Parts: sequence; structure tokens; C-alpha cells
Amino acid sequence: MSKNLTLDFEQNESRPIHVFTEQAYLDYSMYVILDRALPHIGDGLKPVQRRIIYAMSELGLKAGAKYKKSARTIGDVIGKFHPHGDSACYEAMVLMAQDFSYRYPLVDGQGNWGSMDDPKSFAAMRYTEAKLRAYADVLLGEVTQGTVDWVPNFDGTLDEPKLLPARLPNVLLNGTTGIAVGMATDIPPHNLREVATACIRMLDEPKSTVKELFEHIQGPDYPVAAEIITPRAEILQMYETGYGSIKMRAVWEKEEGNIVITALPYQCSGNRILEQIAGQMNAKKLPMLEDLRDESDHENPTRLVLIPRSNRIDLDDLMSHLFATTDLEKSYRVNLNMIGLDGRPQVKNLRDIIKEWLEYRTETVRRRLQYRLDKVEADIHLLEGLMIAYLNIDEVIRIIRQEDDPKAVMMKRFKLSDLQTEAILNLRLRKLAKLEEFQIKGELDNLSEESKALQQILGSASRMKTLIKKEIMADAEAHGDKRRSPLVKREEAKAINEAELVPTEPVTVVLSQKGWVRAAKGHEIEAEALTYRAGDELKQAVKGKSNQSAVFIDSTGRSYSIPAHTLPSARGNGEPIASRFTPPDGATFAGVMMGEPETIYLVASDAGYGFKVKFEELHTRNKNGKAVLSVPSGSNVLIPSLVFDPDQDFVAAISSIGRMLVMDIKEFPLLGKGKGLKIIQIPPAKLKTREEYMSAIACFSEGDSLLLQAGKRQITLKPEIINNFYGERGLRGNMLPQGFRQISTMTVVKEPVKE
Repeated sequence: MSKNLTLDFEQNESRPIHVFTEQAYLDYSMYVILDRALPHIGDGLKPVQRRIIYAMSELGLKAGAKYKKSARTIGDVIGKFHPHGDSACYEAMVLMAQDFSYRYPLVDGQGNWGSMDDPKSFAAMRYTEAKLRAYADVLLGEVTQGTVDWVPNFDGTLDEPKLLPARLPNVLLNGTTGIAVGMATDIPPHNLREVATACIRMLDEPKSTVKELFEHIQGPDYPVAAEIITPRAEILQMYETGYGSIKMRAVWEKEEGNIVITALPYQCSGNRILEQIAGQMNAKKLPMLEDLRDESDHENPTRLVLIPRSNRIDLDDLMSHLFATTDLEKSYRVNLNMIGLDGRPQVKNLRDIIKEWLEYRTETVRRRLQYRLDKVEADIHLLEGLMIAYLNIDEVIRIIRQEDDPKAVMMKRFKLSDLQTEAILNLRLRKLAKLEEFQIKGELDNLSEESKALQQILGSASRMKTLIKKEIMADAEAHGDKRRSPLVKREEAKAINEAELVPTEPVTVVLSQKGWVRAAKGHEIEAEALTYRAGDELKQAVKGKSNQSAVFIDSTGRSYSIPAHTLPSARGNGEPIASRFTPPDGATFAGVMMGEPETIYLVASDAGYGFKVKFEELHTRNKNGKAVLSVPSGSNVLIPSLVFDPDQDFVAAISSIGRMLVMDIKEFPLLGKGKGLKIIQIPPAKLKTREEYMSAIACFSEGDSLLLQAGKRQITLKPEIINNFYGERGLRGNMLPQGFRQISTMTVVKEPVKE
């Protein structure tokens, strides 16, 4: 038994596994590329599409026939020609029936075949019915006229056409998409009349360039009325290289102050677009819109109504924003990859596609004419034999009645061929009437004229071109229509800045000692009078606008940004600001800032160092924050101070033991990040033990007063008193009055504006 096993094993081929897998994957790749995913330039179809159309024609489902259940058609397709899944096969059939998916649908469906909002909402194949459309005759009309090569089906029991004899370049008319192995195809649909005129131009002028053909084919033509806004130069480059993209934009109009969208880009869902717009409205990013309505029906397949909040809103700017942020504007990749006449996949330019398809069409017409000529010659041959019989009818009858082998005698006597003699012997008696002789003679004359005409066309390249042109023009007249997707020059869509969408209202951002934040409308807010959680109190209140960002700085010197309009209302206690960000472990929030991008703040640590920084430098979208101020170990960050005038302001710094120093703001550098310069001198030993540190800073202008808070006691330092503390940056400063040396807060009291 082991000997037999050894013999069986030796009979098998032995190959390294890497060689086997490489060859297997290569075979699979070539199958997917050539027999599944890419269309052929000849008929513009993938194998499954070709087999569906041919199977329907074999079932007699031409345009004039009655509808038949789709399940019957799919059964024939997968049973005879395409042994794959019925659902995938049916989906390919559905796609060819959807007039919103195919520019020139091949299948005429009855029942639920999906909708623009949900193309895959079609009913099951047991419910729907289908037949071919008239346009399908462009592909099938010449199948039986000797124009195609026939190949065995998957089990060898039937023959199927290798390609269909397309009378028009369907690969451009309907386009296709597909993903193979290592390559893909994205061919957009085009207008039949434009493509037909380009083909005729190519026949008349074989050296036509892509630019010259571009005079006829202006661009793709999708089965929707949305605008193609791609610049002409980009479309031309796409046709020259075979690669590119097409951008489509929805069509809208103003109606009674509202926006009415009447056409959507190719394969875009109205429901999906309304969801996108509603999402922006819910996120408070579209305050200028009040409501949305979908008024689409059978008469108006696309009618989306957008109702603005007031008649003062610029609808053009609003739509530009929606084009930039929703599927109302969409780009489509173009990759003119197809299987050529040489059987190889290749990305082709427009000229090569038309030129190669015309070669295919010329060969198809030649085969059709030759097939017809052969048939005509055969008919003439038989009719000539019948004429000889009619002219010698008596002799023919005598031979048939008297000779033992009438066929051989007749062939020798009248020099007839075997086929002619068989036709004579198979004549019915009623055909011997005198009238038949005249009919045969007339038919013989007609066939002789047809044979002569066919030979003239086959023998003349110019006559062949003329015939092809006439047939293309006839099909363009029968199936062509006007362009659906207009080519329009439009400005680039721009999204409205989020800050511009928010109403510009004065707000006061309030930060508590424990890091809870809220925003109150207006600037006349008494932050101290607001209610706080038990054990909590006011830390800082900063004034700004609702369309600005609030920037927070934590105890490690990192800054965090958040739009002010997203903060909770001051009617409640607010929310922990730490919930919006991801600060380092143990970090607390030291202060908040607001202002314009050019606004300047003085940031400092209680180690006595600081610098000026522009507000725009503090911005970040990172939830982890942005490192701004370097804080020495053991030190904390002080509440930032707004700089009113970077050239004339003063800075007041107070230490925890009551020393105060006033200096010029011009002594501080404008940095993006860092430790800064020394503000007030604090002995390192005392700073290390926290016996002394800088407890407060404030920027103020000439003439301003400073309000110092020491526990429950407070004192106002007038300008003339403040002058006593003036000195250079980095000095120790002078001592404050007795009883006001433990300063908790320092507030600037602005000089009243003189009328």
C-alpha cells in the first residue's frame, strides 16, 4: 500500500510554494482585469453586462416585446453564461436600468428599480420585470450578421459572443467604474451627439488631435442636470492624458427669498445632503438658516428648499459655503483605463479611444458586408441554377423521370454545381408556374446589383468611411439627445469662517478658582455676584466677543483654545474647563484671555519671569494644549495681564512680602514661547522655600490707578503714589504700606474718559 502511495505522489508535479502562489495570484489578477472589472473598447461592456444583454436578446426581450420577470432573465444569465452569484448579477442589471446611473440605459425596467436617494433600494428580482431598451439595438443589431467571434460558454454547451458589434462607442457614452487588481477604471459618460460628431471628424481627418476633437466633445455628460464647473483647460488635459477629475455643482435658484435646489451632482442623495446641512445647523455652524424642506415629488424629482433666517443674508455666500462643505459640490475621478483591441488594459487619451474604436467598427462593418456578400453570392448561385432549370424545364423533367441518377446527369448536362442541382430537385410542383420565372429573374437582378454595391464598398476605403459615417449619423439621430450636464464657469467655493458664522455679541468669560467656566452675554456683568458651587469663587473674568476664542493657560504654562460661543451659559455654574481638554496630570487652570489676533498679553510665572506674547500665538486646536510659558520647578503661573499699549504702558509687579516694582512695558520682549526675562528680583533661597514669590502683575496706562486687595482690606494707589515705585526691570522694588503687604489681587482702575 505504501508503494502505491509513493507512485501516486510521484505522478504529481512538485513546485516550490512561492512559485505556485505567484502564478496562482497572477492568473487571478489577469482574470479580474480582463474578465470582470475592465470594459472592452469595442462595446464598452464588462463580461457580466455583455452576457445579460445577450441573454435578454435570446429570450426575445427586445424593446417591442412584453416585460418578463427579472428572475427569469437572471436565471438564464447565470445558468447559461455567467456562473456567479445571482445578487451580483441582478445588481449589474439594475444599474443598466437606472436612468440616473446610466446616461443611455440598456434595460427597460418595470417595478421598483431604486431611486436617486437610495440606488440600492430596488425590489427583489422576483418582483421586477424587464426588457431591453431601443438603445440596446446599437449593441445587438448586428450579432447575427457574421460580425462577432463566438466562444464556448463556461461548460462548453453553448456559444456566446466574445464582443458585441457596437455601432457607437458605448465605452464613452455610458462610461463605467471598476476596481481590478493593481488598477482601476473610472470612465465618465458622454453625450451621444457630441461623440458621434467627433467620430465623424476623426473619419474625415484621421490626423485630428485631442484638442481638435475637444471642439466636439466638450466634456463628460452625466445623467443629471447639475453643472460641470471644471475649467476647460483641466478637461482638455484630462482627455490628453487619460487621467483627471471632474467637479460637479448643484443647480439652485432664488424663489420668494428662499433657496431652491433643483439638480444634484451625479450619484448624490438629497436626504444625505439635507442631513449634512442639518448637522451644521445643530452644531450652530449655520445660524443664517432657519429651516429645511424636501419638496421632491414625481414632477420635481429634486426640489430641496432652504429657508434663510432673514432677507438680509447673502444667499450666494451661503451657497458657496454649502458647496464647500457638503455634497452639493462633488469631484469625480477620471481614469480612462480599458481593454484595447490588443487585449491589454491601458489608459488611453481621447484620440486613441476614438481611433481604436473606429478600427473596431470598420472591421465589424467589413465582416458584416462580407457576410452579406457571401450570402448574396450563394443566393445568386442558386437562382442561376433555377433559371437554367426554368429555361430547360422539359428536359429537366425528362431527366428526373427517366434517368437512374438524375442528379449526376443534370449536373453534367447543364454544368450545374451540387448545390444548384439539389435546389432544382427540391423544387415543389407549384414553383413551376410561369410567374415564378419572372420573380426569379427579378430577384436575380436585385441580388446582382446588391452584390456589385457590396463589392464596391469593400473595395473602396472612402466608400467604407462614407457608410460608417451614415450609420453613425443615423444612430445619433435615433438615440441622441441634448446635453444634460451644462458646462459652466464658476468661482471656487469657499467655506465661511466659523467665526464669521457666529453673531458678534459682547460676552464675559468667567473662570472660577476650581476651573469651572461659563460665558455671560454683555460686558456689564458683576462676576463676583454670580453664584458659584460650594467652596468655589471667582478667579478671573475677561471681556470679549462671541465670535472670538477664549484661550486658557494652565499651571504648567500650556495654552488651550476654545470658541467662546460654545461655552455654557452663565445662568448655571458652567462646566469644568478640563473636560474640554487633556491637560497634564495635576495641572490647574491659571487664567483666561480673549482678544483679536494682534492683542498682546503679558504672561508670567510667580518665579518672577515673564514676556509679552501675541494672542494669535496662543491659539491651538490640539486638546493637549501648546507649550507657551516655561515654569520653573515649584512655581506657578499668574493670571495673564492685557497690554493696552505695547509702547507706553507700565507693568506693576508685587511680591508676596509686599515689595512692588513699576517698570516700562517696552523692557519686555515679544516672544512666542519661553521663560521670559526677570520682572522683579526675588532671592533664590527665599523663592526655593516659597518664603517670597511674585504674587501679582498688572499692565496699566499713564493716569490709571491700581486697586490692591489684602484680605478684606483694600487700597487704591493713585498715579502720584505709583511713581514712588518706578524703577528698572529686575530690581527688588519698594515696600508697600504696612497692612497691605499680603496682596491677593491687583486691579487696574482706568482713568475716566474726559468729555
